[in-house]
Amino acid sequence: MIKAVLFDLDGTLADTALDLGYALNEQRQRHGLAPLPHAQIRPYASHGTVGLLEIGFSLAPEDSSFSAMREEYLQLYTANLCRLTCLFEGMAETLQQLEQRNIPWGVVTNKPARFTDPLMAALGLSKRAASIISGDTCTHPKPHPEPLLCASREIGLPPEQCLYVGDAERDMEAANAAGMRPIVAHYGYLGPDDHPEQWSAHSMIKHPQELLRLL
Repeated sequence: MIKAVLFDLDGTLADTALDLGYALNEQRQRHGLAPLPHAQIRPYASHGTVGLLEIGFSLAPEDSSFSAMREEYLQLYTANLCRLTCLFEGMAETLQQLEQRNIPWGVVTNKPARFTDPLMAALGLSKRAASIISGDTCTHPKPHPEPLLCASREIGLPPEQCLYVGDAERDMEAANAAGMRPIVAHYGYLGPDDHPEQWSAHSMIKHPQELLRLL
């Protein structure tokens, strides 16, 4: 029986792609490059700076300039953290329904706490979430199960009573490894190369409120 719901942040709980893309295009402009269309950036928004610098500059972590470009990008994103970011349509109502049913909910993201905490505060969710686990809260980020297990401990429920919703394959890997029920947020930042039907998920939802039927 599911008694708690945990969400990934980018591409699942909140639509952060416009701000992530804005920072990337600001960086491209600094380096004399034309802006990329939002539709081209959006599928990479759940893949952190690795994915964004790949689409923006064809950079990989092993490239010599990657670290400096990553820091430059993060500074630009910090300055534009919540310009257009908002909850996905139907998510506010979903959270309200969970709270009315006394089902605690939380966030487990690979986003560093320096971004997660102010973003959750800007969205008015910091005090409502039963647990907020960032990418640097634990020793290992997703797809390792440790962050999800940490969240279940904070909520005070065993992992098998928790449902985890995410829009990336690593989210499903982490949920399965933690013993939680994995749900794909099909409305999130999936790209043409993603095959969520192969991610060993329990279900896929195309709208946040479909989640309520799974409880």
